[in-house]
Amino acid sequence: MKRLKQITIVLVLSGFIFTQNPYAQNNIVKTKSENSEIVLPPLPYAENELEPYISAQTVMLHYGKHLKGYIDNVNRLIKEISNLEGKDLETIVKQSEGSLYNNAAQAWNHIFYFDAFSPHAQHLPSGNLEKQINKQWGNFENFKTAFTNTANNLFGSGWVWLIKNKNGTLDIIGESNAGNVLKGNGKPLLGVDIWEHAYYLDYQNRRAEHIDGLWNIIDWSIVDRRYNEQTNINKKE
Repeated sequence: MKRLKQITIVLVLSGFIFTQNPYAQNNIVKTKSENSEIVLPPLPYAENELEPYISAQTVMLHYGKHLKGYIDNVNRLIKEISNLEGKDLETIVKQSEGSLYNNAAQAWNHIFYFDAFSPHAQHLPSGNLEKQINKQWGNFENFKTAFTNTANNLFGSGWVWLIKNKNGTLDIIGESNAGNVLKGNGKPLLGVDIWEHAYYLDYQNRRAEHIDGLWNIIDWSIVDRRYNEQTNINKKE
C-alpha cells in the first residue's frame, strides 16, 4: 500500500494522473519542436464519456477524423503558401487568409470546443462570470435561451461564440463556416459547433435537441477560468 501511494504521487507530479481537466489547463496548442508541425492533442476524457449527449462514434469521427483532417491540412498548406511555419496555431489563425485560415480556424475552434466539455461538468457559472451573465441577461436561464436561439437560428454551418470584451462585458456571436473570433477584439470563452458533422449521427436534423444536450456537458469551471484569465489560454508561451 505504501509503495502504491508512492507511485501514485510520482504519477501525479509527472502529469500522468489528473484531478482536474488536464487538457484545459496544460495542453496548450503548440508546434512540435522537432519538425514544426501542429499536433493533435489528446482528449481530456474517453470517447464514450460524453454519452448520451454525444456518442462515442461521433467523438471518434469528429475529433479523430474531422479535427485531424484540419490539422493535417494546416501542416500541408503552411509549407506551400505561408511564412508562418513553426508558429503556434493561434498565431496562424490571426495572420492567415483563405484556405490556410479556414483549416487553422477550424482546428483551433474544434480544440477549444472539445476542451469545454467534461463528463463531470460544473453546470453553472460562478464568481465574476456569473455576476456578468446575471447583469446582462438577468439570470443564467435567460442567457441559455439567448445562446440557444443564436445557435438554432444560425443558417447553415458555423459556430456560436460567447466572448468577453475588453471592458468585461459579454457577447453572443454567430459565425458562419470556419468563423473564428480571434481576429476580433473579444476573448473567446465558449464555442459551439453548429456544423452537421457535430450532431447528425446522434440527432439527425434535430439541431435544437443537440444544443439542449450540450448544457449537460459544458464545464463552467473551464469557462469561468477563461473569463478570469488575462490572456488567451492558447497563447504561445
